[in-house]
Amino acid sequence: MTSAQDAIAANPVTVTPKTAYLAEIALALGGFALGTGEFASMGLLPNVANDVHVSVPIAGHMISAYALGVVVGAPLLTVLFARVGRRAMLIGLMIFFAVANLLCAVASSYALIVAARFLAGLPHGAYFGIAALVAASLVPVEKRAQAVARVMLGLSFANIVGVPFATWVGQAAGWRAAFGVVAVIGLATATLCRVALNPTPAPDNASPLTELGALKRGQIWLTLGIAAIGFGGVFAVYSYITPLLTEVSGMTEARVPLVLSVIGMGMVAGSLFGGWLADRGVMRAIFVTLALNVVALGLIPVSAPSVVAVTVNMFFVGFAALSMGAPLQTRLMDIAADAQALAAALNHSAFNIANALGAWLGGVAIAAGLGWTSTGAIGVLLALGGVAIAVAAWRTSER
Repeated sequence: MTSAQDAIAANPVTVTPKTAYLAEIALALGGFALGTGEFASMGLLPNVANDVHVSVPIAGHMISAYALGVVVGAPLLTVLFARVGRRAMLIGLMIFFAVANLLCAVASSYALIVAARFLAGLPHGAYFGIAALVAASLVPVEKRAQAVARVMLGLSFANIVGVPFATWVGQAAGWRAAFGVVAVIGLATATLCRVALNPTPAPDNASPLTELGALKRGQIWLTLGIAAIGFGGVFAVYSYITPLLTEVSGMTEARVPLVLSVIGMGMVAGSLFGGWLADRGVMRAIFVTLALNVVALGLIPVSAPSVVAVTVNMFFVGFAALSMGAPLQTRLMDIAADAQALAAALNHSAFNIANALGAWLGGVAIAAGLGWTSTGAIGVLLALGGVAIAVAAWRTSER
């Protein structure tokens, strides 16, 4: 057995299918809240920029601030609260997230908006990490990747329903109202977690020092590197999706939420595909999903001038992006030994390093005058970087 399988076997959870189903819905709703809050800000960048009188690339710093919050918060909160019961931790994280989004909605200056986005990012990685462990404990070990993928469906559905709806609210009633909507979803998640999840104590050996043991393992760092670099290409494109579609594809701003929904549908399909593939070979799944990202992102400059072509391609961008989630999360669970919570949370720190890196590099390319489609080329380079790190991880693991 892998270390993740050992941990689950040593702490079995007796649940009925109905209990597991309700628990997965509660956990996925948290992903829906986090995904809506994270990605809606990208679609509303022009609105925020106009309101606070900064350029779109400068407004992109609020995306980087959220990502930095995830990077800092995932390990910090997971280690500090290692002995807290998992249900209580999930509830507390979602309440904190809701309050931070309310602060963003009422912020009176761009600096305060950036600070509020940083605070909103703090609970993101810890929530997803703990939610993945809870989901994996509800199913047989050979189906854990699919359970993780179902929890991440909340993130995918956020891009079908939550992000377009929040973007529409932001365009119709002001971007501040969109963050108010996100706060309400966060509070609803906290309530549902209280109802649907059984009280779950932390593992007997849980402690800050035990969790920090994950940082000693080279394979964990390599796997985090795959996520931090390989996933960055998606955010290079997504961070500037609105001007790409309006300036290059010729869409009206009102049609942008429809394309965001198409991306979300791709994410749903990709998340399920990634979980299914990972349960049949984790490293193979990582290589396949990285290759999909290279292809989908590489087609951005070709597809962008056509409304139909770019819409179809955006489905595959979403598919390729979320297909990486479950394989990387499962890989970390397999190699983390008794530091499961920190390893699972660090995956989302890595994803948000990718968020910050992709948004920054995309902004650099655009500011240099390379055009809105240059984000696709940046994405390909980052995905290929992920492939190189995956090769290194595979070779050292074999040795």
